[in-house]
Amino acid sequence: MAIQRAEIIVNGFVQGVGFRYFVARNTEQLYLKGYTKNLYSGEVYTVVEGELAMIEELYKEIKIGPIRAEIKNASIKWSESKNEFTRFEIRH
Repeated sequence: MAIQRAEIIVNGFVQGVGFRYFVARNTEQLYLKGYTKNLYSGEVYTVVEGELAMIEELYKEIKIGPIRAEIKNASIKWSESKNEFTRFEIRH
């Protein structure tokens, strides 16, 4: 299977509601690698690498978000894998 890379940006009420931890739990279940972090703009930024179908599933979950989050918009940008990650992490 070809490994893909995606950059996902989510905005709305997504900080202070456990959004990054929600993303991390989902990436673990989907065997994805990369990282997620809060941006100063109030958005959450996630970079993942893995199988296309697994990234698509993560994106679907991200657009729903954890219970306390309110997602206004989510965008995804695809590119070729750089194979730079060994695990998934929450960055600060």
